[in-house]
Amino acid sequence: MGRHSLPDSSEPDGAGPRPGTRRRTVVLATALVLALAAGTVVVLRADLLPFGKPCGGDSVRLDVVASPDIAPALDDVADQALRDETRTDGKCLDVKVTARSGAEVADSLAQRPAHNEFQVWIPDSTLWEDRVEAASGTPLTTSGTIAASPLALGAVPAAAEKLGWPEKTYGWAAMAKAADDGTLPLGVADPARSATGLLALSRIDAAYRKEKTGEDADTAQGRTAAAAKVLHRWLADGDEELAATLPRDASDAETADPHRNQTVLLSEQAAFAHNRAATGPGLELFYPADGTAQLDYPYTLVDENQLDADQSRAASRFMTLLATPEGQQVLRTHGFRAGHGRADEKVTRAAGGRAPQPYTQDAAPLPSAKEIRALLGMWTVTVQNARLTTVVDASSSMGLAVPGSGGRSRMTLARDSLLRALTTFTPDDEIGLWKFATVLDGSRDYLEVSPTTRLGGRDSGGSTHRDGLAAALRMLAPVPGGGTGLYDTTLAAYREARSSYAEGKFNAVVVVTDGADDDADSIGLDGLVEQVKKLTDPGQPIPLIALALGPEADRSALDRMVAPTGGSAHEVEDPSQIDKVIRQAIVAAGSEEQG
Repeated sequence: MGRHSLPDSSEPDGAGPRPGTRRRTVVLATALVLALAAGTVVVLRADLLPFGKPCGGDSVRLDVVASPDIAPALDDVADQALRDETRTDGKCLDVKVTARSGAEVADSLAQRPAHNEFQVWIPDSTLWEDRVEAASGTPLTTSGTIAASPLALGAVPAAAEKLGWPEKTYGWAAMAKAADDGTLPLGVADPARSATGLLALSRIDAAYRKEKTGEDADTAQGRTAAAAKVLHRWLADGDEELAATLPRDASDAETADPHRNQTVLLSEQAAFAHNRAATGPGLELFYPADGTAQLDYPYTLVDENQLDADQSRAASRFMTLLATPEGQQVLRTHGFRAGHGRADEKVTRAAGGRAPQPYTQDAAPLPSAKEIRALLGMWTVTVQNARLTTVVDASSSMGLAVPGSGGRSRMTLARDSLLRALTTFTPDDEIGLWKFATVLDGSRDYLEVSPTTRLGGRDSGGSTHRDGLAAALRMLAPVPGGGTGLYDTTLAAYREARSSYAEGKFNAVVVVTDGADDDADSIGLDGLVEQVKKLTDPGQPIPLIALALGPEADRSALDRMVAPTGGSAHEVEDPSQIDKVIRQAIVAAGSEEQG
């Protein structure tokens, strides 16, 4: 099986909006209006864009930053514009294209004020624009999409044959399951830094949620988290690094080098580029049977109000060039579909796709910003190791029976739920346990029951920290006559977490309480909030997560406690659900870190 053929100069499709894409509709700041619809471009007031005149004298420089996969195609169009002496408003058009990843640019533009050295940004996905917008960063104006590329599962020929290509198709959930059971070791780019990886994760999550609704939604989230752990085994830092994990030549593919991926989740264009450069067999593509996701390459003006008239017109002119039949042919020669996303047979063939694979289906809508934040939070806390200090109320009221629980107390239900939560952490996660009640340890309201350290670590007797922590949880019991020394305990636990912050891990303090602070000698709520504010560090976030059990808990006080840390407070009517609430709260805190 040799290299795939490349597309010739068949009739081009123009740029245009892709069905299902969430995009801001705008008018460019110049008198030029682009009508983008059904693959065509209509140019009004063409007197602003004189063609065919000799290029000399003044020129207009337009700086464009673009996703590394599309930057070479943009370079080709820009170079052709120079050779053709293309003008904008009577001046020569000089476009410089710089390749930078969407994540890198989004992180930069999210900070304000930003001193931008480019006027146009073409990331591989609108998701990056949404990240900037959510952070109230640099103003962005999206003018349309210039190209598209759907996601697919790429497999080297031997793996493709084993998986039943081309007749057999897989849905997203089936791909994740095959990766989990070892049938399909599946390489993927880091969702935190790659739109390809993030969109793939979102489709897996959507597939699970379609299967599980209502009360089973938490099960779907758990399955997505499990899939994230599996995908992390073969994770690459980014799209370029992912492509580098594929076999380099025929001998690599034939020997099934264990250090090289045989299957990867990537864009159709990335498969096209790999096949074009390969010296041996290229990739074959499986298109998800339950709907793919798609990279949409938005053409974006950066801080439009700061552009001068020449820059605005140059930006419009360059977009016009990209949307012409000649510009679209260049993009197609590099493996891209037109902006509306309809399949191009020759591009698909060269990328490794063929019928009966469903490569012509419409792409699913992009996930919402809220959904993306939740996914990134889940990814963060799933693939990063955690460092959690759990602080549990041991006041006498924790001994009260919970209605409808068969006489079991708040403490019993909370303890059992925390034991279930413990089973979800890995040996490299660091988990500790404190308990608190007034005058529990001399004049102190708190006691460290089990240190915050690796669950897989062993003591001098050979027992793991997980075993010791589980034993400590089972021994939790209400202190007779004990009150709720909440504020002093929270401050002490937060100080300890700050002093022992673990880089590269998700650090948090979780406080479980069923009452309001009633320690007459405590620091008080105002004092606690003031001290916590001083301890917070945006560069080393430690969210404080508070769980309120029962009607006596002071929810308003908990909200004030957690606010400076970026954490959250939650009411838990049923203590047996603490493990689920903790997981949801951790995911939400992880989302805030990503945002």
